[in-house]
Parts: sequence; structure tokens; C-alpha cells
Amino acid sequence: MSADVESTAEQEKTELPQPPEDRAPEDRAPEDRAPEDRAPEDRAPEEQPAGEPAPRRAVKGEEGGQPYGLPGKPFARGPFLFGLVGGLGVLTAIAIAQMVVASLSTIVLVVVAMFLAVGLNPAVESLQRRGVTRRGAITIVFAGVIVAFVLFGLAIVPPVSKQLTEFVNAVPGYITELSNHPTLRQLDADYQILPQLRTFVTSTLGPSLATGIMGAGLVVLNGVFTTVTLLVLMLYFLGSLHTIKDYLLKLVPASRRPRTRAISEEILGGIGGYVAGNVLISVIAGVLTWIFLSIAGVQYALALALVVALTDLIPLVGATIGAVLVTGVALLESLPAGIACAIFFVIYQQIENYFIYPRVMKRSVDVTPAVTVIAALFGGALLGIVGALLAIPVAAAISLIIREIVLPRQDHA
Repeated sequence: MSADVESTAEQEKTELPQPPEDRAPEDRAPEDRAPEDRAPEDRAPEEQPAGEPAPRRAVKGEEGGQPYGLPGKPFARGPFLFGLVGGLGVLTAIAIAQMVVASLSTIVLVVVAMFLAVGLNPAVESLQRRGVTRRGAITIVFAGVIVAFVLFGLAIVPPVSKQLTEFVNAVPGYITELSNHPTLRQLDADYQILPQLRTFVTSTLGPSLATGIMGAGLVVLNGVFTTVTLLVLMLYFLGSLHTIKDYLLKLVPASRRPRTRAISEEILGGIGGYVAGNVLISVIAGVLTWIFLSIAGVQYALALALVVALTDLIPLVGATIGAVLVTGVALLESLPAGIACAIFFVIYQQIENYFIYPRVMKRSVDVTPAVTVIAALFGGALLGIVGALLAIPVAAAISLIIREIVLPRQDHA
């Protein structure tokens, strides 16, 4: 009994509050602690150390320990906010469309450069298989392209400049012959034709010709700049083609990269085969035309053959355009030469359409004739000659994607 009383007394003794000076600083109430033992937010302003601002005390009503309270609810998705976001989306789409339209020429230039690089890549890889390094193969192929451009310029520019010079030198003779014609003399005496013609030439025709010459000079400079830019871009794309392919494949999920790589390689191989085959067919057409025109004695045979080779690159109508141009030039020289050119082109186009083209293109693109015609028409309507050139390989790529991706999904659906 006495033991229980003593233990109860000791427990009450231990539960009695101790004086502030007998407790540890962390066990004392904030007001009983020394200023240096208090937390910064529990000190009075006069007890703050010199140079330190007084911390902000928690305000009644604060939640979660955040000094400015919990964030409120998001804005209600009302009609005003919906209309504002929709309007910003429409303005953004319009701005993007305007930027695309403004830079369409640059986009076309980049696409054509990439297209030519993909087309020349089989030639580079063929040289690599013969032991040439890739850099050396690119140098050889690019040098061949430069030589082709230079030969085309040398074959076209001298005849054109010579014809223009001859025409300018012959103009005074034409005027003298017209002035000595008796009928024209009588008309000039009655209606004063020659003074009016001189006034027209000096006041209207002269300034128009000067403006046209300046415009033609600007067109020539723009063409030279575009050609140089195209060659430089083609060289860069040709040198970094594998890097570009690997980088784009990294954007595809890892589980689909092998299949995507196989499909992309087949597409690029088809494009390269199409470009190489089309160039080969154009070279054959140009060489045979040059041989025939040389035998027929037509002037500027090499220049006309290059025109045929260049127009033959255009699908469907290119060969016909070249044949009509060359036949017209030959008719201006002599009627027999024009008739011979017409017969030659009719026979050659049949041979090209039924023998040369199928054998050259059998391993490049797999597109039905109807799709080829439709693709060329749409490409020509959208981007002109460039669109017609790109239409067939693009149609082949779309056909491959549909056959390898879309149709299998439909079969398993």
C-alpha cells in the first residue's frame, strides 16, 4: 500500500510543469525562449538580427502552407474562351499557309534537289561497289553533272547569240528593201507610213525593248542563281543522304524501324531507278537525234538534239514537244529536211514507247499506265514541269505504302 502511494507521488511530481530555465530550449514555449533560440518567424521585429528582413508571418486562412493560398479552379470553358482559342487556331493556320505560299519556290527547290540527289545515289553506290570511296564517287558524279550543264550551255548559247546578232545586222537591210518597194513608196506618199513607223520605234518600241532586255537579263541571272543553288543543295543532300535517312528513322518507334527502313529503301530505290532510267532514255533520244540531224544536214544539230533530250525528261508530252520544235526549225531551213524530221520522230517515238521505255523502267517504278497519266496530269497542274517530273515516283511511293501498310490492316480488321 505504501509502495503504491510513493509511486503515485513520484508520477505527480514528474508531471508538474518545470520552470522555464530548467527545460531544454526546444521544449520551451516560444515566448519563454531566448531571442537567439527562437525561430525567425517567432521573433519580434526588434529582436531580428541587423541586416535581415523580418520573415512573413502566416496569415490566418492560409492553407497547405502556401503563403498565397491554394490555386483556384481553372477558367470555365465557356463560349468566350472556346471562341478565343478557336480564333487563335484559325489565325495560326492562316499564318502557316501564308508562310508556305511565300516560300513555295524555296520548298520546290529543296524538293527537286533532294529528288536529284536520290536519283544520282544509285550511280554513287555503283562506283562504291567498284572500290571507290563515297567521297570520290560523289565527286565523280557531281563533276559529270557539271560537265553536262556546261556542254548544254555551250551548245545552246552560241547558236542563239549568233542568230540574234545576224538578225540585228540584217534589220537595216530589211528597212532599205521595204523603203525601195514601189507599193510601200506609194502608201508612204499617201499615208505617211514611214514617219509614223519611226515615231513608233523611237517612242514606244525602243523603251519596251530596253525594258524587255533588262527583264531578260534579270531572268537569266535568276536562272543562274537558281541553278547554282540547286547544284549546291544536291551536293549536300548527296553527301549526307545516309545521315538524313538514319535521323528520320529515329523518329519512328523502335519496334517499327526495320519495316519502315525496308519500305523507305524500296521507295528510294524506285525513285533512283526512275530518275536514272529517265535520264538514260533522254540520252538515247538526244544521241539518235543528233546523229540523224547531222546526216540530214540540219544546222545546229547538237543544240537541237539537246533540246530533244531535255524535253524528253517530261513525262507523256515531252517527246512530242521536242519533236515539234525540231521539226519546225528544220522546216524553216528546207521542206525536205522538215518532212524527214517528222518521219524520223514518228518512227523513233514508237520504238521508244514500245521497246526502250519498258525495258529501262521495268525495275524502277511499278505504276499502272492509268495511274501514271493521272499522276502526271495532277503534278503538271500543281507545279508545272517539276510536278510532272515528280508525279510518277510519288505515285509509286504512295502505291507501295498502300500495298504494304493500308491493305494488310484492312485484311486483319
